[in-house]
Amino acid sequence: MLPARLLRPTCGHVFMLIGVLLFVSAGVAAQTKDSSVMLRGAVSETVVLSVLPNLNLSIDGANSGSSVRLVLSGTDAGSPVVRVPLLVRSNTGFRISAVYESNTAGLSELLVVETRATGSLASPRIVQSVKTKPQFDFDVSQPVLVLTGPRVSLGGTLQSPNNALEITLLIRVKPQPHRAWLAHLTLVATAEPQVQ
Repeated sequence: MLPARLLRPTCGHVFMLIGVLLFVSAGVAAQTKDSSVMLRGAVSETVVLSVLPNLNLSIDGANSGSSVRLVLSGTDAGSPVVRVPLLVRSNTGFRISAVYESNTAGLSELLVVETRATGSLASPRIVQSVKTKPQFDFDVSQPVLVLTGPRVSLGGTLQSPNNALEITLLIRVKPQPHRAWLAHLTLVATAEPQVQ
């Protein structure tokens, strides 16, 4: 056990302790006053395209986020018409292009016949702002522009039910006579920041 006189702080010890504390706190204050922290970030431009589930639609679709590949087939010798409901979500301007491939059927018509916003997190002006470009008997070897527009989604996620533009795409196929036909239609969505 230490004697009481060693445990009692002297006036000199107290003043030295106060001086050290003042010096340390002044150094910390000076560091925070002269230093600054800057945080910068950016949100990547995103455009997502998906096929809306539809029990009456007999097509196969593969979706990879920014593209949808539809496999169409039939035995009808007439001009079959397929309506495909799609959802577009984007945090920037967008464009949707199509590539059609088939050895047994031509594509005589491809156009957007209906557009609607799915809810409160979709831009209120999106339906009036999209520009469609109907295609008739186009060259199947080159991508063609189908639709352009400004930002669709004001918030939410890629699965939110209320932040998308729903479009209905009409596809009219012109098969060769007396043959079963098979066709692939790939829709690709890309970011277009300059679209207003």
